[in-house]
Amino acid sequence: MFDELLLTVLLTSIPLILAATGELVVERSGVLNLGVEGMMLMGAVAAFGAASLSGSPYIGIISGGMAGMFVAAIFALFVLGLATNQVATGLALTIFGTGLSGLIGAPLVGQAIEGLPALHLPILSGLPIIGAFFQLDILAYGAIVIVGLTSVFLMRSRAGLVLRSVGINHDSAHALGYNVLRVRLYAILFGGFMAGLAGAYLPLVLTPHWAEGMTAGRGWIALALVVFASWQPWRVTIGAVLFGGVTIMQLAGQAKGWPIPAQFLSMLPYLATIIVLVTIASRGHIALGAPAHLGKSFFITR
Repeated sequence: MFDELLLTVLLTSIPLILAATGELVVERSGVLNLGVEGMMLMGAVAAFGAASLSGSPYIGIISGGMAGMFVAAIFALFVLGLATNQVATGLALTIFGTGLSGLIGAPLVGQAIEGLPALHLPILSGLPIIGAFFQLDILAYGAIVIVGLTSVFLMRSRAGLVLRSVGINHDSAHALGYNVLRVRLYAILFGGFMAGLAGAYLPLVLTPHWAEGMTAGRGWIALALVVFASWQPWRVTIGAVLFGGVTIMQLAGQAKGWPIPAQFLSMLPYLATIIVLVTIASRGHIALGAPAHLGKSFFITR
């Protein structure tokens, strides 16, 4: 029973890990993208449609990631090419993605697909308690690998140092000869691809059907996770598991008739986010690791 519960929590946390890791890289470059929810929805509908037409969930994975990257490219066009306000553009992107995914997915309602199979590792998957960690699908294993690679990239590589320097002070990075807009473009496209994968995970693993708005606010939780994790990749994983556990706790509480109101359990992730934001406001955002130029547009002066 506990193994099944742990496995459910892990699976629920995977979309959050994927989306939050992508957004973390974007914010490390100094760009605030509030369109994660819209990119996830586009990834979900693209993955479901591609898997339904091709019969292959692996094609659905690629399609979901590319759909998220396409929407992210639109975001980059506005915030980098036209220097529009990042907050307003991100919110518009979420509205755009929500509406467009609903329109595209309308003919897909009521259909079902065969999702990603679980990969049970011999011997390890049969171990008590920890065996749940070895009964995941390929995208779940990939999410853990991506978090590790992202951490190494940001903290141990020259390219990661350049990306972080752009987020800390884009004027100084530009003065040193680095192409700020190009660095941010690559970060935004990566974040879009990850958000698309996160959206694709929903119909390919969690619920093998399409429903309008099926992300149910996960994109916003992913944004909160980046703050909750103080912009550190491995902390994102821990936070995602905790948030996933709260989600499952809510469902388990409703099923078992717990006296605690389900609404209270639902608000816990957002309550944690508010506490973190209050802490940031009192201590200063730099103290918790936020890039100093996060959300600031870059202009090339001649």
